[in-house]
Amino acid sequence: MKPLKAIRVLSIEQFGAGPYGSMFLADLGADVIKIENARIGGDPARQTGPFMLGKDDSQYFQTWNMNKRSVTLDLKSDQGRAQFEALAATSDVVLNNLRGDLPDELGLTYEVLAKINPRLVCVHISAYGRDNERASWPGYDYLMQAETGLMSLTGEPGGPPSRFGAPSVIDHVTGLTATVGLLAALVSARTTGIGCDVDTCLFEVGMHQLGYAAIWYLNEGFVTQRQERSAHLSLAPVQNFSTADGWILVMAMTQKFWLVLIDVLGVAHLADVPEFASPSIRGKHRDQLTPLLDEVFRTQTTDHWLRRLEGKLPVSPVLDVGQALESDFVRRSGAISHVPHPARPDLRVLANPIRINGERMSQQVCSPIGADNGLLSGAAAERESK
Repeated sequence: MKPLKAIRVLSIEQFGAGPYGSMFLADLGADVIKIENARIGGDPARQTGPFMLGKDDSQYFQTWNMNKRSVTLDLKSDQGRAQFEALAATSDVVLNNLRGDLPDELGLTYEVLAKINPRLVCVHISAYGRDNERASWPGYDYLMQAETGLMSLTGEPGGPPSRFGAPSVIDHVTGLTATVGLLAALVSARTTGIGCDVDTCLFEVGMHQLGYAAIWYLNEGFVTQRQERSAHLSLAPVQNFSTADGWILVMAMTQKFWLVLIDVLGVAHLADVPEFASPSIRGKHRDQLTPLLDEVFRTQTTDHWLRRLEGKLPVSPVLDVGQALESDFVRRSGAISHVPHPARPDLRVLANPIRINGERMSQQVCSPIGADNGLLSGAAAERESK
């Protein structure tokens, strides 16, 4: 089942946020037509190594662009503009992740495109928004982590500010945020026949990820600091613990899980210690609690403690990227799929995490740059016939 199979999306995009969001739409069945400018080599991600897939393609590019078609045109030329408008006339969405001042300059706003298709939803993903003094600023994921305070919360106390370990996490969350707005506006457009502009930006999405740390500061003036061992900001024991051969992450978020934990560890007497009476109180006395639990965890291996604790409270091993991707659970769950590529028939990729009626979405690699240019002449002929 492809729930978005009746939707056509024109996406003027590059690198992360826009392509990640539109890939979800494509995986769910939307006809996502990636508009690229051949004069500049298309999406720069096509040229981003180190692992290339022939000319004008790479594993980096396919990470964000599977299930899409590609056409090449120059929006700044008369011919390119005419080709674009012909496609827009039969589309449901025009999405871009350009610099904030460019949608107006290139005529990608609803005000302009409604004259062609009043049902269009025009989605704008920019670095800082389109309606402020930074509209013309370029921007990328890591910059947002730096300025929104997220780097100050990442890493061990006393270390340098650090970005999230996951590549492009703000890009990804921004892309998904845009798709939420896009789909909501699309429902409205299908009901009313009137589209709109939908905006989001990397900076505001990054700021939104501060969550309750922001609420605490805004209302109490409390500045959250980094926690040792990736601990929860207020609850304990919720952190990494060292075992005889590695690390285990324990999340005893509730009193129930705390009592199970200390019972399995053989330290049930800690339930009677006033400083450990509740999750929040334990959080305030984490420095006292951690060495007591360390002493027990270090007596056995990570596998031993997983066998004892799994299914009783939330725990997991702390793995590196290779260990995570090669785990038996990931293999059995189908989280990795094979998507053949002309240059790499055995290409393995991450499966879309959404399932419909229990089935994962099918995947195929993005078309080569300009491979679907036949759409341009077809759209032009259709528009002329009307």
